[in-house]
Amino acid sequence: MPVRHRKRRAGALPWLFLALPLLLLAVFTYIPVISMAWYSSTSWNGVSKRMPFVGAENYVEIFTRPQLFEVFLVSLYYVVAAFLQLGVALYFATLLSFRVRFGNLFKGLLFFPYLVNGVAIAFVFLYFFRPDGTLDSLLNFVGLSGHQWLGDPDTVNYSLAGVSVWRYTGLNFVLFLGAIQSIPSDLYEASDMDGATRWQQFRHIILPGIRPVVGLMSILALAGSLSVFEIPYIMTGGANGSRTFVIQTVDMAFRFDKVGLASAMAFVLLALVLLVTWVQRRLFPDDRSTTP
Repeated sequence: MPVRHRKRRAGALPWLFLALPLLLLAVFTYIPVISMAWYSSTSWNGVSKRMPFVGAENYVEIFTRPQLFEVFLVSLYYVVAAFLQLGVALYFATLLSFRVRFGNLFKGLLFFPYLVNGVAIAFVFLYFFRPDGTLDSLLNFVGLSGHQWLGDPDTVNYSLAGVSVWRYTGLNFVLFLGAIQSIPSDLYEASDMDGATRWQQFRHIILPGIRPVVGLMSILALAGSLSVFEIPYIMTGGANGSRTFVIQTVDMAFRFDKVGLASAMAFVLLALVLLVTWVQRRLFPDDRSTTP
């Protein structure tokens, strides 16, 4: 076979392997996004065959109706909870990266909540927070009174954000632990010979070594905080001031039959997530992007 033909076949081989993944990506990601962009410029109700074109009217409605944007205040509870969750996960990952008695048991216990289905977690914590439930019984045992944890607008978002921390700390813990264990052991041995403390090892070896993972987890945590849905929807349905932007979007589409407006809201959420990601990347660039 001529050399030219062999080079041509070698150049086409990667595209042959990429063809099916790219096709699936286009069918299940990009085409639905393009369709949603079209829906956002219509007043479609989700059922009718007619899709009246309204241009940017849905976007104008989103930015001129304060009640549509006020729900983002609820996301602040989850943003704070997300950073608390990252801090707790990093603490335990650092602690268990060293030799600790029953270390594997603690690793399993920390990761276990992430393996439980979100619906099951929601039902478990419904019984935990209900009046005279598990939490109230524990408080009564130590002489404190119970509370309407999910019925009081002042405490409902704290309770739901706490459930989110309980569920996702294990995932962050495993990713941090894997990153920490990928750091060469020579660095720890050299620092031990120099008399470095655990805190100095964490500050000068571990934290710089896992910086890309910390940045990635921060982006995912912020994006997840803006798009919280599962736990508050199942536990309260968005009642008592716990409605998030995604719950409001779902209600707009399937409860009020405003699929066009809901599609525009989904696009606004996507834009916010991309904006947060861009800001985070600008503030905390990877080492590779800063290396000349």
